[in-house]
Amino acid sequence: MSPRDVGHDGGQFAQVSTGMAHAVEREIGQHLLALAHDGTEAAIDLRSIPMSDADRAELEESLGRGEVSATLDAMGRSDIWETAHAGVWWVRHFGTEGQVMAERIEIARVPDILRADPADVEAAAIRLGRARDFIDAHADSVAGG
Repeated sequence: MSPRDVGHDGGQFAQVSTGMAHAVEREIGQHLLALAHDGTEAAIDLRSIPMSDADRAELEESLGRGEVSATLDAMGRSDIWETAHAGVWWVRHFGTEGQVMAERIEIARVPDILRADPADVEAAAIRLGRARDFIDAHADSVAGG
């Protein structure tokens, strides 16, 4: 049985550190250099790697926590935090029952999930323009009347 087959059931594999945390840290370091040098962003899907719970805890402790965090509530909760390393973000998505559904490390200046969608930005600009026009028109009628 492979580590991937065991999953996160609290079995014996869950308690064993396999060294995968160190391998993921090396990969993060390479991606971080690329981000610093040419802006190349990357993501590592932690649920696709045969990591034990002990590996995951070791990685989380090693990366630490930075100053920025966010929680989103859209189709389940998502917790996002910058690690102690600028540009390295931990993104954890939960299902409606509170179980971890997806977990990844994003190496980016801002994690993808926190970026405003261009269509949403355009719609917001239109709404803001309409609201401003309404307020200006109302202010003109009050001042003139």
